[in-house]
Amino acid sequence: MHLRRTLLLWILLLTCGLLPAQQRYQFTQGLISGPSHQYGRQALFTDPLAWQLYTGTMPTPVEGGSVPALKPGETNNWQAIKADSAGMFKGRVINNGYLYLTYESPKETTAVLNISGHQMVYVNGVPHAGDVYRYGWMYAPITLKKGLNQFLVRTARSFGGQGIQAQLLFPEKPVYISTADSTLPFIITGQKNDSLLGAVVIVNASSRALKNYTLLAGITGDPSDKAYMEVPEIPAMSTRKVAFKLNAGYIPKKRTINCTLDLRTSLFTVATNTITLQVADPGEHYSSTFISDMDGSVQYYSVSPQVKDDNTPKGAPALFFSVHGAEVQAINQARAYQQKDWGVLVAPTNRRPRGFNWEDWGRLDALEVLNIAKQTFSPDPTKIYLTGHSMGGHGSWFLGATYPGNWAAVAPCSGYPTLLGYGSADGLIPDSPKNDVERILLRASNQSNVIKLANNYKAAGIYILHGDSDKVVSVNYARQMKQVLAGFHADYSYYEYPGGEHWYGNQCVDWPPLFQFLKWHTIIADSLYNNIDFTTASPAISSGMRWAHILQQQQSLEYSRIQLHRNADRHTITGTTANVQTLAINVADLPAGEALSIALDNETPLSFTRKATDTIVYLHHTSQWAIGAVPSAKEKGPQRNGTFKEGFNHRMVFVYGTTGTKEENEWAFNKARYDAETWYYRGNGAVDLVADKDFKPAAYPDRGIILYGHAGSNKAWASLLQHCPIQVSKGQIQAGKQQYTGDALAAYFTWPREDSETASIAVISGTGLLGMHAAEANQYFAGGSGFPDYMIFTADLLKGDISAMKTAGFYNNQWELE
Repeated sequence: MHLRRTLLLWILLLTCGLLPAQQRYQFTQGLISGPSHQYGRQALFTDPLAWQLYTGTMPTPVEGGSVPALKPGETNNWQAIKADSAGMFKGRVINNGYLYLTYESPKETTAVLNISGHQMVYVNGVPHAGDVYRYGWMYAPITLKKGLNQFLVRTARSFGGQGIQAQLLFPEKPVYISTADSTLPFIITGQKNDSLLGAVVIVNASSRALKNYTLLAGITGDPSDKAYMEVPEIPAMSTRKVAFKLNAGYIPKKRTINCTLDLRTSLFTVATNTITLQVADPGEHYSSTFISDMDGSVQYYSVSPQVKDDNTPKGAPALFFSVHGAEVQAINQARAYQQKDWGVLVAPTNRRPRGFNWEDWGRLDALEVLNIAKQTFSPDPTKIYLTGHSMGGHGSWFLGATYPGNWAAVAPCSGYPTLLGYGSADGLIPDSPKNDVERILLRASNQSNVIKLANNYKAAGIYILHGDSDKVVSVNYARQMKQVLAGFHADYSYYEYPGGEHWYGNQCVDWPPLFQFLKWHTIIADSLYNNIDFTTASPAISSGMRWAHILQQQQSLEYSRIQLHRNADRHTITGTTANVQTLAINVADLPAGEALSIALDNETPLSFTRKATDTIVYLHHTSQWAIGAVPSAKEKGPQRNGTFKEGFNHRMVFVYGTTGTKEENEWAFNKARYDAETWYYRGNGAVDLVADKDFKPAAYPDRGIILYGHAGSNKAWASLLQHCPIQVSKGQIQAGKQQYTGDALAAYFTWPREDSETASIAVISGTGLLGMHAAEANQYFAGGSGFPDYMIFTADLLKGDISAMKTAGFYNNQWELE
């Protein structure tokens, strides 16, 4: 009875709220310094001010006070800065530095921090994610202590005069529904709209986790059945984007549709809000939502439907797969195209308008939507085309090279080929390592370099379109790729639009000669495709094409290449390989009982006689090639091949430690929440945060696990990492035979989840509080950033000391330290 009374009282506080006198506080003055940090698309980072913060040696900022600079021995100074009339901190001084803000609170209380245009922020030393897109949607529940509260806002480059705006919100209720960042479907008139999916953000600024809540959605004013959906647990002082179901029923004509959302317990409605849904007639451009296999969140894609009338060509439609540019919503990408009578156009999202540059999880989003498009529209499998503009031009180059054989033609528009040459907001991928350790780190980004994969373009026709006056993405990138293709490609077309800037109207994507070029091309059947030239840097990203696949490499994430020729009667295969340990060849179309001769790398030919049950022959290379069995799924392979970032791919769950010291436990939760905030904002995602004491592997089958802490501070460590050759404990790291000691060591590493054939564990660890703080940098969420299987470093890396990198590398195919 007492427990029930306590629960009722707490719910009443949520629903009624305690209205503070102050509802909103706008930051208008502060101190600025910079440049003083370097983060980007690599595992190395420099931030001497953060080093001071972590070691407790940072002086309280004052005007004129010194701030360490990027180069050792140099210093910057804190300068006073005031916000303009719109509350915006602007100017050249906002350049890869820190903005220092303060707030005097008369008592300990909670608030919601809203900042736009920053990389991240330390709130009294606790990290929170930044609004890297400058949308103003980043809301972080925080605890204000009585007295002085300090905010260190990490700034990026100032783009186009944009700056930083910061405010504290004191909401009327500690739990509420924010609709500013909603993912919503279109309602199509005349159709059965009874199972639509959307997503909104729940803000939990209370001291208790939200458990056993539901989200009820219904058309405003419509008494029809309303749809319920369970809300995943939302920890105290955190936010989460959550899904809702909607039964919109049958809408006979276009009109404004409002949807009411109620967040409920079994007893009360805790929060209510309203969203407006767009309605489209059949045949108009629209957006559709789906549950992503990546993390279970709601994502969307947009469609320019095929024109269907009496003149529509018979048969299955073509599929035009169009990937958008930076800051472009997928629906606007689709609307840039006039509808075609011979095909349907589908535009995925890259998880955000900037997202991941169509690499990493942007790449996975593209593959998810491509599969959905094939199932939904049943296109002609020989008429699938890839195109895109700007960052989507890069996406076209990248996806076209990474997945050859999937496209009849590829058409990059106003695009750049690599992140080595055009880094965009997160900077360049370096192409000149300073030492062997950095060379190992950068190897993990090899899959991003499409110049090294260029021979894969042989599988498709290529159309390059670029304005010759483009000042955003220089036409020189198009000319570079033209020169690359001219060396070997027999089927490409190139056009520079005279006077064309970066965007010269819809014709810079919807260009009639481009679509005419696409119409001329089809995907040749595998049975007719006898010459394969394929390169990959990672079999887990792309393992092969057509009838040949690289399953294992000799050197992880170095480039692997196969050049194979199959004669027309299927009885001989000859060719060369580079950096290939295990090769799979599909022999399903070889008649049973007939022999196949395979001669690779000028070795003695191997003979294989096909049985009726054989579909694939496996070739293994040790000292020479030999026919063998399928590799164990427990080894490295296309299903799981390593690199630290792979652990984030399979509906990851963040498991934070609670068995360390008070400070270590606080670090683990704060770091897990920081990563969850970053994943939400960078990738429109959602993730489960689970305490180690509550984590049961059987409840999360085949899901990636991100582990925070060390062997003594995370209870899940012993069961998940007992066979891992890398062990981190308080004051020590053991990596195979090598031992490192001290409390300033940090580690990122991966390990296969032993109860799964696909999922991995990514470990974020440190030997003490200083080492743990050194591991807080999470630029692994930057698209194209490379992280090897493991890396161990000290906090001195923050000071730009490259010798702080103790080791980095890759496991072999049996998950042993090389």
